[in-house]
Amino acid sequence: MTGRIVVAGTDTGVGKTVFSAALAGALDGYYWKPIQSGTQDETDSTTVHRLSGLGTDRILPERYRLSAPVSPHLAALIDGVSIDPATLDPPLPARPLVIEMAGGLAVPLTRHLLYIDVVARWHLPVVLSARTTLGTINHCLLSIEALRARSMSLLGVAFIGDENRESEDIIVAMGRTRHLGRLPRVPSLTPAALKGAFAAHFKVEDFLQGAGL
Repeated sequence: MTGRIVVAGTDTGVGKTVFSAALAGALDGYYWKPIQSGTQDETDSTTVHRLSGLGTDRILPERYRLSAPVSPHLAALIDGVSIDPATLDPPLPARPLVIEMAGGLAVPLTRHLLYIDVVARWHLPVVLSARTTLGTINHCLLSIEALRARSMSLLGVAFIGDENRESEDIIVAMGRTRHLGRLPRVPSLTPAALKGAFAAHFKVEDFLQGAGL
């Protein structure tokens, strides 16, 4: 059973790495973050390995590991690296693959190329992860508009945080998309607790069907 899903965020720090860990674990799949900016602390791949319950063989190595925790285009400049979009084509492992983007959709990889334009070439379904706090309506609707402008397939929105039903409802209504679920705050963030929270608030079938599995 193969298939690939892109997890995008409306911004940096919305919780998409934790969501990606939960999704990859629920799919019993693989995880891949093509570009990692910031390697001083725990990287996103390390976080996913710690929380997903997946073995190290299911965490695919990044194509670019950039030292500074800044925009990829600047981190690459600091490290003296040039990000070549031709090297970012996704692998196709034997199980479902969760691909996590960096930051928001319009993060620059170079001075002439946005991350969303690279992902648009992949023709893969996208899950938009968004926090539920103030500002999420604007961020979500602009992100959905950017995806649709590039004819990208949007599976729906995965909300992260405390319930904010009014914001969640207006986003899916005005964005004409699906409410995939909401990952609540998990006070003791362990693999078991994350697995339970995901199972209680999402349906794995929604992601499998969206990815054509």
